[in-house]
Formats: sequence, structure tokens, C-alpha cells
Amino acid sequence: VQLQASGGGSVQAGESLRLSCVASGFIFSVTDMAWYRQAPGKQRELVARINNNANTNYADSVKGRFFISRENARNTVYLQMNSLKPEDTAVYFCNAQPNPSGLSRNYWGQGTQVTVSS
Repeated sequence: VQLQASGGGSVQAGESLRLSCVASGFIFSVTDMAWYRQAPGKQRELVARINNNANTNYADSVKGRFFISRENARNTVYLQMNSLKPEDTAVYFCNAQPNPSGLSRNYWGQGTQVTVSS
């Protein structure tokens, strides 16, 4: 299993970024996917999740600003991040989750840094 995240960078508050995560080594279409983030000195937290039926859920802190989507034909999950705030600064991790149809455990990508300056 491999998860390759990309799209991070340094932006000003109010700007947008789109993260991508390309998956391989498992059946992507049946797998629930998520994005987590970890800021310095803080625990890793769930940002957004999309299941294999494309149902989504979000952390309260990003609702209405971030949008998760998936493209099964490309084995890719995206995180569109709009109206970014300095508190969104973190390393963002792609996550493939276990479910009865697919994986038996969690897998993590390498992380991509997002830095938002005021």
C-alpha cells in the first residue's frame, strides 16, 4: 500500500490550496479515505473523511471551507481548502481506513506541509 500526498505549500490567509493523494496497492474504490493534520505540539486530528459511497464528514473547524472528494478512476482523493487561516497550518496526512470490504488496518501517507501566514 502506498499513499503519495502532494499539493501543500505556503499561502496567505484567505487563499486556497488543493491537496491530492494518489493511492496504490489496494482496491481504492471500496476503501474509505480521510485527511488528517498535525500541527506542532498537537495531536493528529481528523480533517475530513469520505467513504466508499462518497459520503463525507468534516471537522467543525473546517466545515464550509474544506471539501473532500475522490476520483476512483485515478485512485485519488482530494482536499480542496478554501479561505485558509493561520490555524490551518499543519502537516496534512492522507489516510486509508479499514472497512469490511477492503483494508484490515489504517495506512498513512508521508504528509505534506501547509503553512498559512496572516
